[in-house]
Amino acid sequence: MKYLAIITFAAAILGGGQMAEAANVQITAQNPVIELTISEQVDSRPDTATFSTGVETKAPTATQALRDNSRQARMVIEKLKSLGVAEDDIQTTGINLNADYQYDRGGKVNRFVGYRVSNQVRAKVRNIDDLGKILDALVSDGGATNLNGPYFSIDDDSEVKKMARERALANGKKQAENYARASGYTGVRVLSIAEGFSNNSPRPVSSMRMMSVQEESVPVAPGQVGTTVSLNITYEMIR
Repeated sequence: MKYLAIITFAAAILGGGQMAEAANVQITAQNPVIELTISEQVDSRPDTATFSTGVETKAPTATQALRDNSRQARMVIEKLKSLGVAEDDIQTTGINLNADYQYDRGGKVNRFVGYRVSNQVRAKVRNIDDLGKILDALVSDGGATNLNGPYFSIDDDSEVKKMARERALANGKKQAENYARASGYTGVRVLSIAEGFSNNSPRPVSSMRMMSVQEESVPVAPGQVGTTVSLNITYEMIR
């Protein structure tokens, strides 16, 4: 009996950034096939931290609220630069202008009091040892009114992925060979491999309004991040 394995290939066109049409390739296996999903995680110390910060302002008019906010937002961005964060690692993620209401308990209605503007930026810190000092400085004299994060990651995780991939391949082969021997075959050969990745970072600190820490920098414990490689592997059992 022949077993038919259909493998799908999809290649990205590097120049145009578009995905080529998937192609089905039919490979005929002489023996039964084994399909396994293998995941391996490698934990390592992060070397990059990303966080969001910004300012919120209120004023009677929309124009004044936006002007005040823009002035303070520029202060935050300039402070980030002065603290060693590269300009390419600073990105505006949202500017919001909304009417501001205050609840009148006596009249039991929302009373219009002006406008509220928020400006958020995302910053990437490539020296984690400086993170606590940067967060403290942003709040104490940088004008920031909120912080969200940090999210820890590895800037170049190619070596970690390679390690996880090799472990997954070895584990997958071992499992497939066990199935093959239990079924009366001597070994296996690979027909197809599909790969996926995920990064398991520690949960970030929740968004909160910050008060300045005068005596020492904000304590930061980066811990470790897990890089996971998942492989979908199809083997043919061989005699």
